Order: sequence, then C-alpha cells, then structure tokens
Amino acid sequence: MSNTPSKKPITNGLLWIFAVGQFGWSLLSGIISTWLVHLYTGTHSAGETNGIFGQFITQNPIFASITLFGLITAVGRIFDAVTDPIVASWSDRANYKGGRRIPFLKAVAIPFAICTVAIFIVPQTANITLNNTLMFVLLILFYLFMTIYCTPYNALIAELGDTQKHRINVSTYISFTYIAGFSLATLVPTLSGMLEGVAGSQERAIQLGIGIMCAVAAIAMLIPALFIKERQYIDSRPVNTPAFSSLAKTFKNKQFRRFVYADVIYFFAVTLFQTGLADFETRIMGISSDKTFLLTVIMTAFSLCLYPVVNMLAPRFGKKPIIVIGFFTYSAVFLITALAGQGMAWGILVAVSAGVPMAILGILPQACVADVSELNTLETGEDRSGMFFAARTFAMKMGQAISMVVYTSITATALTTFKNNTQVPYRIAAGTATAFCLIGAILFLLYNEKDIMNKIKSHKDK
Repeated sequence: MSNTPSKKPITNGLLWIFAVGQFGWSLLSGIISTWLVHLYTGTHSAGETNGIFGQFITQNPIFASITLFGLITAVGRIFDAVTDPIVASWSDRANYKGGRRIPFLKAVAIPFAICTVAIFIVPQTANITLNNTLMFVLLILFYLFMTIYCTPYNALIAELGDTQKHRINVSTYISFTYIAGFSLATLVPTLSGMLEGVAGSQERAIQLGIGIMCAVAAIAMLIPALFIKERQYIDSRPVNTPAFSSLAKTFKNKQFRRFVYADVIYFFAVTLFQTGLADFETRIMGISSDKTFLLTVIMTAFSLCLYPVVNMLAPRFGKKPIIVIGFFTYSAVFLITALAGQGMAWGILVAVSAGVPMAILGILPQACVADVSELNTLETGEDRSGMFFAARTFAMKMGQAISMVVYTSITATALTTFKNNTQVPYRIAAGTATAFCLIGAILFLLYNEKDIMNKIKSHKDK
C-alpha cells in the first residue's frame, strides 16, 4: 500500500480530485434516500411534493405493518449488502491495466446515474403491479451499480491515505464532497419549481430536476476515473483470497467487529432520521417544502466550519473520543426533532445542532477503517483494503435496509392509528432514532483505537 520510489507522491490536490467522485455518488444516494419514500408514499396535497407519485405504487401494508414499498427498498439494500464482499473481492483480486479500482469507476458511473433518474420515471404506468415490479428491478440495479462504484472507490481511501495525515485529509475532503452532494439533492423541490414552466407540470418538473442532477453526478463520478492514473501512485498487488473467505477473515478482526457493531446501529438511526427529514420539517415543524433547502444550507455551512476543528483535534485527542461525542450529539438532535414544535426556529435549531455530528461522523469513521486495514496489511502482508471497506459498507447497508422497513412501517401503522394527529408517526420515528443512536454510542466505547495505533507504530518502527 505504501509508495515505492518509482511512484508519484500523493498530494492534497490529487486527494481533492478523488473526493469529487464522492460528490457524484452522494448526490445520487441523496436523491434516493431523501426523495424516494417522500415522493412515492404518503398523501399528496396540492402544491406539496409528499406522495406526488404515490398513486403508482402499492401503499397499504402487505403483511403485519410492513408495506410493499418498504419491503422492496429493504430487499434492494440487502441485495446491495450481499454483493459488497463479491465486488470487493473482485476489486482486491483485479489486475487490470488501469489498476485494481479505477476501471470499476469508469465502467459504472453513467449506468449508475441513468438508473437513478429512471426510478422516478419508469414505474409510472397504469398497472400498479407492473410498477411495483419495475421499482424492484430498478432499485436492485441502483444498489448494484452503487456497490460496483463505491466499493473500489472506498478502498482507495486507504491506498491514497498512505500516511496518517493524508488519511485524515482524504477523509475530510470526501466528507466535504459527501455533504455537498447530499445537500444538493435536497434542492429537488427548489429546482423543480424553477423548471415547472418549462416542464408543464409539477410531476414532470421534478423528473427533469432529478435528471439534471443525475447528469451532474455522472460527470463528477467520472472525474477521478479519468484523471487519476492509479498505477502511477499506488503499488497495488492483487490478492488471492476468495470473496467470502476474505470477508470471514475481515470479521475475525476483533477491533473491526467492535467498530462495525456501533456503525450498523449508527447507520440505522441516521438513515431513519434522513429518510424522514423532509417529513419532520414539513409535518412536525410546519415548514413548507420549498424552505427545507435553506435549513440544509445552514446545517451544511455550520458543519463545514467545524471541519478544520475536527481535522486539528483528531490527531491530538484521537478519533474515538471525538466520535463518541458525535454519537451523543446526534442523539440530542434526534430527540429535539421528536419533541419539536411548529415554526422555522425549530428547524434552525435542528440544523445547527446537526452540523456538529455531521462534521465528526462524516470524517473520522472511514479513517478508523483505514487504520484497521493498514494494521491488517502490516500484520499479514495482504492488502485487502477493498474488503474492509466493503464489510463496513455491508454493515451500513444492513442498517439502512432495516431502517427503511422500520420507517415505512412506523409511519403507515401510526397514520392509521392516529388519524387525527399526523405528527405522531414522525415523532415516533425521530424518537426511535434517538434511542438507537445512544446504543451505538455505548457500543463504540468498546473500540480500542490506542491499541491499533500503537501496533501500527510498532510495525513501522521495525
């Protein structure tokens, strides 16, 4: 993983080029996580976006309290999670002329973007059963393309992060571009409002707006694929361990398991919150959907102001204590949301408060995975960074999949039970996120960062 004398030095400029790819895929991910459930479920009211495509997809629970839509999205995430180790092994074992990672980015960027916009256009025939099937197929493809792009991409975090400084820097840069991409995704109502005169209807304007964003995302994802010549910077050698043997080896790592236990709970909680964010702001706080982007700008701006602070404090105090603070702060944000009243002031309070954990948990966790991966390489002589990041992504997507089912189940059941109070389902969802984020914080206390860093230093001092 370290550079040989014949390799070009890794610079911060190169790391920024790499980070642009994160902007692209986070924009696509943000469109799906923020607007898929919002646009395809719920009761549509004139002038609003919630449930605007709801008539095309089955809404009622199909068994117990699980909706078909929640089941479809959850199966898609589970499929995505299962394919992670397969793609990771494929990438770890690859020996293409362009490297082990970059060829995957080149191949899938455009199909990934096309599939995203198709989700909001194709499953809208007159036949609901056909629409359900088309939604299922498209989501499976979406998550497959995301895996093929993101798994090799994430492996490059460890490989381009050849020093502790570069590792924290690249984690900071990709956190910045992740937030930028996710924030841009929240502009869908604003952009569609500007395009409505051209598109002819609110529905078509939303589709056109999403299409424009997906085109921007495709270009961003291609930038690192076209401008980073992997073999000029990384002395990567293919490994021979089969996919699931490699995955098993990865989960045998005690410190990595401790990290993942907390991570899966965290992603369950934060996805529950992100999925319902537009609903929390409009239903609980009474904020119109065209003003939600302003709150995202406030949250993002405050978070970005904290990036230099996190970047400076992490080497001094260690990543673990700062991550724990991030967990507890997110729990407080979720609790505030669950108890919020009406008015823009509540939205601003949540936006400012969320900026703190966004900065912390956007930067430091992937640096922890890179630490564990580096130690494994030093101890075994086998660079399986792709599998370590895939295993983390596996845990992340399992948490997200469960969250999708839980969110749609809570809202569907509670809307039926509390017909006279449509705020209750969303307060329950935010409260659930609070409880699980606290559990994640407690679990992360088991992770021993000092032991990992001491062992890395010991190996490098030999």
